[in-house]
Amino acid sequence: MSHDTGNTLLELEFEVNGEPRRLAVDAQRSLLDLLREELGLRGSHFGCGLGLCGACTVLVDDRPTLACDTPAWSVAGKRVTTIEAAGALALARCVQQEFIRYNAAQCGYCTSGMVMACVGLLQANPTPTDAELKAALDRNLCRCGSHLRILRAVRGAASRWAEHSHV
Repeated sequence: MSHDTGNTLLELEFEVNGEPRRLAVDAQRSLLDLLREELGLRGSHFGCGLGLCGACTVLVDDRPTLACDTPAWSVAGKRVTTIEAAGALALARCVQQEFIRYNAAQCGYCTSGMVMACVGLLQANPTPTDAELKAALDRNLCRCGSHLRILRAVRGAASRWAEHSHV
């Protein structure tokens, strides 16, 4: 017996971590659910489900995006970058190294979202002011209270990245 759930399937074409993807997706499905459940990319975490904590942050066309409240259909024709691709991005590696250097990842639950938010910020603005940095991370919550270490890590990454890009 088949039940009509009222869900509409849409054909979705987009790029994830440099690979073209084509999937039939439920029109109501979130990008986070699609990434985690359909594509097995579990580095972006489900935190609040309301776009308030930032644990699910990914880049969509290089802009930090909260995947839990982003409809999957909205990324049609776009580039999605998750933490799984960070190793291939020099800037992301730089941010990750500074997180390690400054011990900015306490429990680690927020770290993938924080790193992706920082990468998006530094791609758009390689020399952010403290106010710009705080504004960019405003939607990312660290329940362990590592915010000061995270800010130091991002400042360090910005400084290292500026040196690297001038070489």
